[in-house]
This record gives sequence, structure tokens and C-alpha cells, in this order.
Amino acid sequence: MTRRIIGALAVCALSAACTGPQSAMDAHGASAIHLKQLIIWIVAICSLVWMLVMVVLIWALLRRRTEPPAANPSRERRMAGTVILATVATVVIITGFTIASFVTTRATNANDADFTVVVRGQQWWWELNYLDPDASRGFKTANEIHIPVGRNVKLQLESSDVIHSFWVPSLAGKLDLIPGRTNELTIRAERAGVYRGQCAEFCGLQHTHMSVFVIADEPAAFEAWRDAQRRPAAASADADAVAGQAVFLAKPCAACHTIRGTSATGTTGPDLTHLADRQTIAAGAFDTTRGSVAAWIADPQTLKPGNNMPMVPMSSDELRQLSAYMMSLK
Repeated sequence: MTRRIIGALAVCALSAACTGPQSAMDAHGASAIHLKQLIIWIVAICSLVWMLVMVVLIWALLRRRTEPPAANPSRERRMAGTVILATVATVVIITGFTIASFVTTRATNANDADFTVVVRGQQWWWELNYLDPDASRGFKTANEIHIPVGRNVKLQLESSDVIHSFWVPSLAGKLDLIPGRTNELTIRAERAGVYRGQCAEFCGLQHTHMSVFVIADEPAAFEAWRDAQRRPAAASADADAVAGQAVFLAKPCAACHTIRGTSATGTTGPDLTHLADRQTIAAGAFDTTRGSVAAWIADPQTLKPGNNMPMVPMSSDELRQLSAYMMSLK
């Protein structure tokens, strides 16, 4: 009974990291499924080899010898044959792993895609540019990539500063974003949901607070979202929001951020045209609520030290108005 309990606990401990929002074993995309199958095969074969080695080792340790073995040509030939067989098996296994990895890599890089999103890594957030053959229909957003279920989407990965790494384990493998170079990754979600990703390359002080979310919508819902994103920010009738827009345009905010439909055309920070439609702010650091938006505006360096957003002095009334305006951007 005790052995069973210990065995069950050992299995639970070994399996503890096999699930969760950022687990490669929780695959819901074509690329991730191929990678999961490769991982399972490699782990299974390596486990079998390890067990065989342990069995032989234990047998050798427990075998009794009363005296040094006499020279035996026949036995030496058998031992040499065993070594040769083990060497050949090692070469075959490694070659098999290499071929399987190559085939999996080819399978994860689909050539056809419905559309392309340029993903640009910044310290420490993700700029997203949805391309369209008609340039006027393209748009920018940040940190949340919406894609339609069951369709391939090509990501062009770029970096503005240092090396980042894009990784959404449930949908695809990781790929680096390197300054001066464009890498391409195709993702596809087989079911609707929110898939969390992370920058997987240390990129500075706030590396751990550089999350990305891929939101897979049903095709009709995705098209509705994309049409909404193409439109400029809607005007609000709320008095605080109207006053907040004036505050935004009068302060340095407008020099760093874009809000389509206004005179704000800054490119240093994220496009805020539809900020309130996003689930989080500061690359996943906080939920998008009026309180968190106000706190972020009031003191971004305390909440996320080292980021490029300065603390802009403003009164409590201006902060209340500006936060109301931000939450009206849908």
C-alpha cells in the first residue's frame, strides 16, 4: 500500500507541469500538436533506453564473481557484438530524432495563410500591425492577437530594440525576434479560446511582464472584431470622457500614442484607439479596469519599473477624466 501511495505521488509530481495556460502539452493548434507528438516520442524512446541501461547496470552490480574471469574468446566476441549493436542503435535513434525533428519543423511552417500580422517586440510590450492588401484597411493594436478558428495566420516577427522570443506553447513553438531581421511563424487554433504566451528570451528588467494573448474567435466573431478595429475611436457623450480627451491631447500622451480619429499620432507607445476592448494593459500585467488604468497613468514606473512611459504630472480631476476617456475607447 505504501509503495502505491509513493508511486502515485511520484506520478503527480512528474505530471505537475504538463498542464496549464502555458503548457506545450496542452496543444490546441496544428503546430503545437505536431510538437507535442514529437516530444512524446522522444521522451518515450529516451525513457526506454534509460530503463534498459539501468537494468543492465543493476544486473552487472548484482552479479556474483568469485574469481577474475578467464580469457574466453567466444565471450569477448559476444561482448564486442553487444557494443557494436549498442553503437548502431544509438546512431539509428539519433538519426531518427533528427529526421523526426526536420519533418515536424516542415509541418509547423505552413506556406498558406489567410492574412499576415506583423508582431514587433518592444521593451516590454508587443506591437501588432494587421496587414491588408488595401493599406487603408490595415490597423494596429497591442498585446492581444485575435485570429479566426481553423485558419492559418502568418506572423512576421520583428524587434525594435533587443532580441525577444515569441512563444504561445498551446499553438506553436517559439521563435526569436531579432533586430534587423524578419522571422516568420504560422499559427492556427483548432478551437476558440484565449491562449497565453510569453517573451521567452531575457530582454531586460521587465522580461517576465511581457505577456501576449492569442484570442481565437469563431470566424464571424473575428470578422466583427476586425471591422470594429478598423474604425476610429467612437466619441463618448460622458462629460468626464470628453474632458479626458482634451487632457490627453494637451499632455505629452498625444506625442507617444495614436488614437485614430483624433490629432494624436504618436508611435512610441501602443495604439490606444480601442484600448478598452483589450483584456489587459501593460502587456498582461493588469486587467483593463478604470482603477488599473488610472494607477498606470499616475505612476507607471512604480507598477512596471524601467518601462518607457514617463510619469506625467496631473491633478486628481485630470486623472479621473483621463481614465474615463481611456475606458470609453472601444
